[in-house]
Amino acid sequence: MIKLLIADNHPITRKGLEVLFSASTNIKIVGSVNDGEAILDFVKKNPVDIILTETDFPKLNGLTVLRHLKNDFPDIKTIILSSQPEEVYAINAVKAGAAGYINKSENVITINEAILKVHEGGIHLSNDLTQQLAFGTRVNKGGTFYKKLSTREAEVLKLLTIGRKNKEISKELDINEKTVSTYKARLMRKLKVTNLVDLVNQAKLSEQIL
Repeated sequence: MIKLLIADNHPITRKGLEVLFSASTNIKIVGSVNDGEAILDFVKKNPVDIILTETDFPKLNGLTVLRHLKNDFPDIKTIILSSQPEEVYAINAVKAGAAGYINKSENVITINEAILKVHEGGIHLSNDLTQQLAFGTRVNKGGTFYKKLSTREAEVLKLLTIGRKNKEISKELDINEKTVSTYKARLMRKLKVTNLVDLVNQAKLSEQIL
């Protein structure tokens, strides 16, 4: 049985996944948590094969969790289950250590297939994104922008868009505030803006045009 940990800050999502997998013959849910810190606490104390997780948490965002898991628990595979556009976040999630990315609009069969594929050592992405990566086909404007960001830049931008301050970002990512300011300046140059308000608005616009 594949030991699956579910992580999502919406109780109804966690409960729904628990019900969906309750009758599975090859996947067993061993835990259900609601934020990034709880993921790390759980895997320290319990055996887990795969984590199915959201990226947007009030405590410790998904990309930061991936970094910790990659360094401290390399045998655990992680699949991102998110409502965020794949073209925007999937590449940086894989760079950070994820083995798969599934949009929440997908059906149960796709989620099940992704878990089995990842457990066998594969990486799960949508067919469209896989073709874009394999053959270099065109991605849309928003996706192209996000592909140019480093994983750390994507982390900082994500936290800025949800209202985190420099001090909060430095604590969550374990970097100093000066480094946060450096990343913010880089992001402003790449998005061709001169202030934080425009930076956040442009980032959100890049997501909306997908």
